[in-house]
Amino acid sequence: MTFRSALRLAALGLTVMTVQPASAQFFWSPPDFSTPPLTDAEAATALGLPGATAAEIKAGLVWNLRAALNVAALQCQFEPTLLSISNYNAMIAHHDAELDAAQATLLGYFQRTVGKGKPGQMASDQYGTRIYSGYSTVQAQRGFCQAAALVGRQAIFAQRGTLNEVARGGLGSIKKSLILAGEQFYGDPGRSYSLNLPSFDPKCWKKGKMVPACQIAWNQKTGAQP
Repeated sequence: MTFRSALRLAALGLTVMTVQPASAQFFWSPPDFSTPPLTDAEAATALGLPGATAAEIKAGLVWNLRAALNVAALQCQFEPTLLSISNYNAMIAHHDAELDAAQATLLGYFQRTVGKGKPGQMASDQYGTRIYSGYSTVQAQRGFCQAAALVGRQAIFAQRGTLNEVARGGLGSIKKSLILAGEQFYGDPGRSYSLNLPSFDPKCWKKGKMVPACQIAWNQKTGAQP
């Protein structure tokens, strides 16, 4: 093998390595957030759009994905390699027409189901607020950021007009990630640790010392030997 051929192989190997996504930013063995694509019936329930038509369900999927990735852009900045902000901005720019159409279709849904004019507009605004808050998380933030980043990457490479398909396939995993699930191989001792404290009921203390009955109860709780 010539030196030039070796360089070509090395460059090819480097290229392959760079295009493969990292298995996880936060986990050696990440939780399994995979879910099957949402059916229309499942989507109508999961998105809170009872009685929605097929077109309205597509709009709901798109608008929920926008909300989820927007929340990720705000909450996941602590890990820059997820590219949460740039992915969200690129998704907005690339799929602006489908997003505008989804917003109009959802407004039409609430005008139809709640009432025309102000009642429908108010219900639409409340729905937007509700879905945004539904994707906000604290304890499960690492899993949510990981799942949202994967779906966000799919969104920016999807063809225009197909964002609803990305949402149908990815929103289930994002919603699943909102349930706390930590490191699968090593466990999550730092976050699952809880401190056992004695009772601070005044009846358990006398002159700064724990009374015997409360001391025995605490020993039994912690497994300490007297």
